[in-house]
Amino acid sequence: MTIIQYEELSAAQAAAVMAGLAEVLDGCVAEGASIGFVSRDPLPVNRFWQAVVADIASGDRRLLVARQQEKIVATVILQPCGMPNGRHRGEVAKLLVHPVARRQGIARELMRRIEQMAKQAGLRLLVLDTRSGDVAEQLYHSLGWQTAGQIPDYAQSTCGSYDPTTLMYKVIQA
Repeated sequence: MTIIQYEELSAAQAAAVMAGLAEVLDGCVAEGASIGFVSRDPLPVNRFWQAVVADIASGDRRLLVARQQEKIVATVILQPCGMPNGRHRGEVAKLLVHPVARRQGIARELMRRIEQMAKQAGLRLLVLDTRSGDVAEQLYHSLGWQTAGQIPDYAQSTCGSYDPTTLMYKVIQA
């Protein structure tokens, strides 16, 4: 059994492994994941990760990764709300597991850890969105997330169709 290591990356650490982060995202897009990208063009992927690194440096985002044999195979981002009336909440984004690393409990463990990180940061409410009907939606429900609603035609898929998204939330217990 391969050991999985989990860690939060600083901005410098994330910048140093940008290619690995891009590889995870690209692998998910190649499998048709609804994660904001409709093609495997590396330019927008690299721009996305550069923005994440800048936000980590400013304290606006936190990034957790999972590694197998030193290689990054999964990510998840916590973005605390910056508005004064929302400092008690955060958004969970880019829970990505490279296709070669799936079905090992990595996504579940990343979610457990990001929820703990949010709790330690004083956040009491987490939100996220996911393509309706995806296996990720089932995962979130199994972790105690609640459905707030659904929006039709929310995001264009990698094949050009428009998919609904499910908005979800979880109240973090003190």
